[in-house]
Amino acid sequence: MDILALIAAFGGGVIGAYMGAVPAFVMTGVFALVGGVATAAGVDGGVAINSIAFGSFLGPHIAFAGGVAAAGYAGKQKKLASGADVVSSLNGLGEPDVLLVGGIFGVIGFILAWLIGLTPLGPLTDLPGICVVISGIIVRFVFGTTGLTGKYTGSGPRVWFSTGKGLLCNIILGGGLGCAVAFVGATLYTAGNEVALGIFPIICFGFSATTLLFACGGLACPATHHIALPAGLATVVGLHAFQSPAGAVLGVLFGILGALGGDLAGNSINSHVDTHIDPPATTIFILTIVINLIAFGLGV
Repeated sequence: MDILALIAAFGGGVIGAYMGAVPAFVMTGVFALVGGVATAAGVDGGVAINSIAFGSFLGPHIAFAGGVAAAGYAGKQKKLASGADVVSSLNGLGEPDVLLVGGIFGVIGFILAWLIGLTPLGPLTDLPGICVVISGIIVRFVFGTTGLTGKYTGSGPRVWFSTGKGLLCNIILGGGLGCAVAFVGATLYTAGNEVALGIFPIICFGFSATTLLFACGGLACPATHHIALPAGLATVVGLHAFQSPAGAVLGVLFGILGALGGDLAGNSINSHVDTHIDPPATTIFILTIVINLIAFGLGV
């Protein structure tokens, strides 16, 4: 374990608390996008990606998770209207204990990633994603009152999975973004640019994470990183297994699965709740396992 990185994780958690979880995650996307594009262009973008976007500075399991925990704590203490508010900048509360909770959960996120990385699950899944989910579950049971699946108080049946127009929108959203990701990846594969193709899923993730800036501004822009990242990862596997363009179809399929998985996770663990458990992170860590198993089965 890198002790300096562990200490830095406290600072990363404070960043997530004072900025707000989602604004901090937008910055994660910015650095992932910049580092990914730089790497694809032949420049070393490792610092932006490994040290900042996914390290102790802005790693989702540290900064975003710290912001989620700080919001959950602030909600429990009646310092925030809802502990599920992961957009508001908590620095505006002027409460040192809220920032401290963010820092503590930044450290927890770092330790979780380190521990899971030592197990066979580590290389198989998305470490930031699974740690965000585990951290969110801890927050739910420590600071929340609604349980894992929330407390539904409506009069009609609870919606667990969107149907009708909602289902159709999810399929189109996932398939559309999946198409864009998959066939740009196919272009890189055809051009023989293995460096760019390898980093392409990170670029896709960075793009989608950055677009949440519009959601923070009040626009109806959805989270899509749980679509773009699995689509990118599946595209790389599909292209190496089946070549282009047939391999790109796997990317489109996982774009759709990402959209549907996010909808299911959102309705089941992040609706009628008082803290946040992240549906995109849940979708990403599960689909990453599936994609890696497919890659292993195909010998990629």
